[in-house]
Amino acid sequence: MTVSLTAPVLEKRVVRPMANVPKWRPPLDPDDLRHVLKRVAAWTPLDVDAVFDDLDTTIGNQPPPEAATPALVERLRTHLAKLSTIAEADTKYPPTDEMAQLIERGRSMQDACLPDDHQQAVGLARRLAFVISDLVEELIEARYIKDVE
Repeated sequence: MTVSLTAPVLEKRVVRPMANVPKWRPPLDPDDLRHVLKRVAAWTPLDVDAVFDDLDTTIGNQPPPEAATPALVERLRTHLAKLSTIAEADTKYPPTDEMAQLIERGRSMQDACLPDDHQQAVGLARRLAFVISDLVEELIEARYIKDVE
């Protein structure tokens, strides 16, 4: 029995470019790519536990301490912005009417100045918290986000 150790001969094929195919161009220029990279690097996922902790602090039995209220309001605004983005992100599945109403209500509070008076600042924080709480419920029900277990 003899075994051949020679490799099979492969045909050489010449590949020619198609005449009517345009040259590929990247979808973004370098500046846009740097912007996307910067946004991705700064991105943090939604921490649902932190959202619920801040809601509890805001709507709980005791009002938030005066020194902690400004930072709490900023965190609530950040939560609302992230939740609104989640609700509006997929154009195939637009937000429900209820979600859209909550987002609109929240937008009016996003840029509101933080009142100097502690009670008024707590009132703003609580209004934000109620909108966030309702929006979280809607997003969980629509399965846009998962509930904390």
